[in-house]
Amino acid sequence: MTDAEWAVVRDALPVPGWLEGRGGQPEGYCHRQMVDAVRYLVAGGITWRSMPADFPAWDRVYAFFRRWRDKGLIGEFHDRLRDRVREAAGRDREPTAGIIDAQSVKAAASVPATSRGFDGGKKVNGRKRHIVVDTLGLLLTVMVTAASVTDRDAARTLLARIRERHWHITLVWADGGYTGRLVDLARDVLNIALTVIKRSDGTTGFTVLPKRWLVERTFAWLMRSRRLARDYETRIDTSEAMVRWSMSMVMSHRLARRPG
Repeated sequence: MTDAEWAVVRDALPVPGWLEGRGGQPEGYCHRQMVDAVRYLVAGGITWRSMPADFPAWDRVYAFFRRWRDKGLIGEFHDRLRDRVREAAGRDREPTAGIIDAQSVKAAASVPATSRGFDGGKKVNGRKRHIVVDTLGLLLTVMVTAASVTDRDAARTLLARIRERHWHITLVWADGGYTGRLVDLARDVLNIALTVIKRSDGTTGFTVLPKRWLVERTFAWLMRSRRLARDYETRIDTSEAMVRWSMSMVMSHRLARRPG
C-alpha cells in the first residue's frame, strides 16, 4: 500500500479489544505488514507457503487472516470502507436498493466434495458466489455455496440476510433466474420488492440491461484478484472472506485517489 492508502486503511481497522478495555494483549506485529501480506496473496493468487520473505512468516500471516475471518473483523473492516465510499459519493451509509446475482467458478482439488457441485447451466464444476450489491456496485453481502445450488434457493437466505443487516433496502433487481415464488416470498415476508429484469425475446448478442450491469461490473472487479479466478479454499467462510478482502482493496484504492 502507498502511504495515502494506508492512512485510509488504518482509520478503518477494527479497534483491538485491549484498547477498549475488553482484555487481551497488544498485538506483537505490524498491522500494515499483515494487511499488505493478505492483500498480496489475494491479488497475486499465491499459496500461503509462497509468501515472499519481505512479509512476516506465512503461518503468522495465516493466523492473522484466520482470526479476522473467525471473529468477523474482515466484515467489520469491509463495511467501514463501504460506508466511507458511499459518503464520499454523496450517498447515505445505508442503501435503499440493491442488485442480486450469482457467479459460478471452477473449484480446485483442495475444495472438498461436500461443498462443491455442478452448475448445469454454466457447465461449471465448483462453487457459486451469490452477492447483493448497492447501486454503486459495492458489496452488501456474499454467500458461497456449491455450484449445484440454484439462484432461487440461495436467494432466500441472501435476501433474509439483507433484511437483517440493511433494513432500509426495499427494492432489489434480479435476472430471470430469480422468478417464481421467490418474488412473493420477498414481498410478503421480507417486505422487499424483487424486480426481475429480463432480456427482450427478440434480442440477440450482448445487451446491457438496466441495473443488472452494476452487479456484473462488481464481478469484474473481483476477478482482478487472481485468488478468486477459481475457488481454492477448503472452507466456505474462507471463500467469503477472500471476496471481502478483494472488495476492500477496490474501495481503499478509490478512497486513496479521492482529492484532498
